[in-house]
Amino acid sequence: MIKHLSGDFETVEYDTKKYAMLYDNVETEPYPVHWHNAVELIMPLKNEYSVTISDIEYTVPENDVLIVPPGELHSMPAMPGRRLIFQCDNCILGEVPALEPVMRSMHAPVLINADLDKELHVLAKKTMLDIHALYNSNSELADVKIYMKVIELFMALREYQLEQQKIVMDCDDEKIDEYSEKFGTVLKYIDTNYMYDISLEQLADVAGYSKYHFSRIFKQYNSMSYLQYINARRTKAAELLLLDPNIPITDVAMRSGFKSLTTFNRIFKEIKHCTPTDFKKLYALR
Repeated sequence: MIKHLSGDFETVEYDTKKYAMLYDNVETEPYPVHWHNAVELIMPLKNEYSVTISDIEYTVPENDVLIVPPGELHSMPAMPGRRLIFQCDNCILGEVPALEPVMRSMHAPVLINADLDKELHVLAKKTMLDIHALYNSNSELADVKIYMKVIELFMALREYQLEQQKIVMDCDDEKIDEYSEKFGTVLKYIDTNYMYDISLEQLADVAGYSKYHFSRIFKQYNSMSYLQYINARRTKAAELLLLDPNIPITDVAMRSGFKSLTTFNRIFKEIKHCTPTDFKKLYALR
């Protein structure tokens, strides 16, 4: 299934004139630790399937759907059966500003099953089967319809996550909408200013909260602290800079907003599970 693997990095080779890839996979072979920039959805059709993502093993029964965000190190052991493995270009999804709220659902792997949410599970299964049918059609609009299906699923997942946040934060629709608006503004501020020093006081002021209230609510709403979010955004920026062989790693660290090379190496490895040097070498091998 993996056509081009350099080190741990997989180059997803889309078919001519297609911006998505679907494998109707019946191969019984292991797939080594790898990662790619594509969003990946996996649904077993016959027999369960096992996927290890960043050292966490996910057992995926028949008709359940596992979402693997881009950039995650993952592997699959040799297992008999049949599964649909769908990959789509994250550049199309991740670089459209209007889809940014929807793509917040991609901060971690998600196993969609009936225990998580029955309606979401039905939609995820239908999405994969619809993608399978569309992918094998000759319609010139197939890719467009496929991406619409994917966006619909991710939007439903984000709505589910927001409903769960309402429960965790013990707030009503009006309050969660307030948090969505204010933290949306905060996240855009971080996206624009990640390369500079960003203090708790600055972010709290952008949100219009006291710094103590902001720190607590931000973590509840985003499932990570504001510092973790800033570091994740800086790491994402560093990934792009590391693709340029002419930019030294020290410059990458500084331009991404990290104060020292030591801090950059530590945080990058915590998030990406490899060092910046290893990451750079993987791309150099392509």
